[in-house]
Amino acid sequence: MNTGRQKEFRRNTDLETLLAELNGLLAPVEQEIIATKTKPAYPVVLIVGAPRSGTTLLMQWLAGLNYFAYPSNLLSRFYGCPYIGAKIQRLLLDPKFNFNDEFSDFGGKIDFSSNLGKTQGILSPNEFWYFWRRFFSFGEIQYLDKQRRAQVNSKSFLAELAALEAAFEKPFAMKGMIINWNIPFVAEILKKVLFIYVYREPQHNAQSLLQARVKFFGTEESWYSFKPPEYSELQDLPAVEQVCGQVHYTNRAIREGLRRVDSSKWIETSYEEFCTAPGRLFSQIKEKFSRQGYEVGWDYKGPRSFESTNRNKFPQARVEKIIAAGKKFPGPA
Repeated sequence: MNTGRQKEFRRNTDLETLLAELNGLLAPVEQEIIATKTKPAYPVVLIVGAPRSGTTLLMQWLAGLNYFAYPSNLLSRFYGCPYIGAKIQRLLLDPKFNFNDEFSDFGGKIDFSSNLGKTQGILSPNEFWYFWRRFFSFGEIQYLDKQRRAQVNSKSFLAELAALEAAFEKPFAMKGMIINWNIPFVAEILKKVLFIYVYREPQHNAQSLLQARVKFFGTEESWYSFKPPEYSELQDLPAVEQVCGQVHYTNRAIREGLRRVDSSKWIETSYEEFCTAPGRLFSQIKEKFSRQGYEVGWDYKGPRSFESTNRNKFPQARVEKIIAAGKKFPGPA
C-alpha cells in the first residue's frame, strides 16, 4: 500500500481501518436507500485527461461554481455509503441548515492549490477513486476487457450517483481519469453524461510527470499514476521516454474513445485555453447540457483566468531531452 512512497503521501493505516469499519457499518443502510433509486436525472460530469494535465484545477473550478455537487474530502470518507455522507456533509456545512452558527468553526472554503491532485479543506474536491473501485474491477492497467466489463455492477453505480444527485439537489461532477480507457463503455452505462477532456502541451505535461515521480517516490524511476495498455512497451524505457509515452497513449485513448460517443456528451479543451478563459468552457458546458435536454439558467461568476504553470523547470539540456523523447511518439495523440 505504501511501498516506495515518500512520507507525506503514505496512507494513514489507522484512518484506513477506521473508515473501513465505519463504511461497513453504514453500508447496509445505504443499500436500503439506493434500492429506491434508478439513475441520475441530470448528465453526470466526468473530467478525463492525462495525469498532471490540469484535471485537479478544473475540478476545483467546477466545485467553486456552486452549480454542481462533487466528492469533497469529507464525502470521500464515506466511499461505501456516499448518500449518507452527503446528508452528513449538508448537515454540517450547508448554510441552508445553519442554526445560530453552531458549526462556524468548520472551514468550507475552496481554493485552487493542490499537491499531486490532493487538496486541503473539508469541502475541497477529492479524487474519489475508492468509490469508483467499488463498481469497476481494475487490474494493473485501467482498461477493462470484456470479462471485467461484464463484472461491473452498473445498476448499483447508477443508483449511487442518482442518490448523490438527489442528496445535493444538483448535477454531480467528479474526476473520471480512472476510466480514460473505457469512455464508450461508461457512456453507455450512464446514458446522460458530459465528459470534459483536458489536455496539456505535451512537453510540460511530461515535465510535470517527472517532477511528480520524484515528489511522490523520491525517484524518477517509479511509475506515477494510471498505466495505459501500452505500459508493457514503456516499462523498460528511460524515465523521460516513459512519461512522454504515458501522455501520448493516454491522450490517444481518450480521443479515440470520445470519437465513439455522441458530440453532445463531451467537450475538449486544452489546459492553456482553460487558464486563459475559463468562462468559455462554462458556456460550452451550458450548451452541452442544453443539447441533452437540460436548459440551465446559470450565470458565470468564476475567475476570469488562471495563471498557467507551463514553464521550464529543468536545465535547457534536460528540456531538450524531453522534447526529443516526445518525438519518438509521432502522429496524433
